[in-house]
Amino acid sequence: MVLVGMMGAGKSAIGRRLAASLDIEFVDADDEIESAAGCSIPDIFEHHGEQAFRDGERRVILRLLNGPLKVVATGGGAFMNEETRAAIKEHAHSIWLRADFDTLWRRVSRRNNRPMLHTADPQATLRDLIETRYPVYSGADITVESTDGPREETVDRVIRAVNGYLGKQDNGG
Repeated sequence: MVLVGMMGAGKSAIGRRLAASLDIEFVDADDEIESAAGCSIPDIFEHHGEQAFRDGERRVILRLLNGPLKVVATGGGAFMNEETRAAIKEHAHSIWLRADFDTLWRRVSRRNNRPMLHTADPQATLRDLIETRYPVYSGADITVESTDGPREETVDRVIRAVNGYLGKQDNGG
């Protein structure tokens, strides 16, 4: 299962809880990228640029899609890469954690570790990213709203949505 969505949608927080409730491994692609690069994502952006980060991100996600069943949290831009999207479609079930602008802004504005928002107008940048990315994210197999409130409620919504999706798959839908 691969969680996709905007920064601040809760992919890591929900992914950890989802994996624990299913008793399977959780992997945060961003952590794996940092480990492979030997530096932080902001440092990768600063010293090597976004394209180098995206190339590494694609390679890491392709590696993570192999092996036993797990929950993978991707970075916000990962699903935008056509090759990555195709590999996810082939090897996993994609789950879009969808959140509205206000929810995302509340979450991402708490910390200054989002390189994509290091702009003159981070709110406008976030709105632009939403406009560009949501049509692509809508191609995920499953969409679940990520709202403020207990994370366990979002995990429960994900589990119900996955069960419904898999039930349709079993019935030829």
